[in-house]
This record gives sequence, C-alpha cells and structure tokens, in this order.
Amino acid sequence: MNDKTDVSRKEESTAGTQATLTPPVDVFEDATGITLLADLPGVPKDALHLHVEAETLTIEGEVALEVPEGMEATHAEVSLPRYRRVFTLSRELDTDQVSAEFRNGVLTLRIPKAQHAQPRRIEVEVA
Repeated sequence: MNDKTDVSRKEESTAGTQATLTPPVDVFEDATGITLLADLPGVPKDALHLHVEAETLTIEGEVALEVPEGMEATHAEVSLPRYRRVFTLSRELDTDQVSAEFRNGVLTLRIPKAQHAQPRRIEVEVA
C-alpha cells in the first residue's frame, strides 16, 4: 500500500456504509487485450474475490493481518480490513476469457479483446 491508496465507501444493504481501501491498479493495453496489476498486500488468496457481471469487473479482498499472541499493535499502516475496486469494461473485451494470477500481494488480470475487435492482417492477392 502507498500514499495513492484511497478510501472509498461501499453501500451495504444491512450494515449501512462500509469503508474500504481502493487499491492502486496499473492498466496496460496492447493490440490483443488489457492487463491489470492490482496491489493487494495482506490479502490471502482465499479472501480475494473477482466478479465479472455484464460490463463490470469488481475486485474485492479482505486483509488478514494477525498480531502475534501477547502483542499489541502500536501503529498500523492498514487500518481498514477490505479492498474494493470496480471497473467498467469495454464491450470490445472478451470477459469469458479472463485469466488471473495472484502472487506476493499483486493480482494480475489478463482480459483479451474479443475476436472481432482484434487487429488482423489482410493478405493482398496479385491478379
């Protein structure tokens, strides 16, 4: 987490408003799709949730920071236990082909462009 990590508010139907951290995300686009790199330190793989519904991608994770028994934290950089980030995806992306990898607190998502949106080479025939 760094100084660019923001706090946002998520509406919950039963709990009112819940504060969440907005993780920093880098987005790279090439001719075949996009790659997202999201920093989610302290989130274990089993507490990471990815959802794609229609044209919306949601990344959520719960921080699992445990204080050793008999100790008390005097300072905590992470004061909120949840990350959440929502993206609206282009219709040119093929959301059925999303791939995800999570390593060392960094989530890497690859979303390819749909076949009709990818560049293609047209062969010219000599008559």
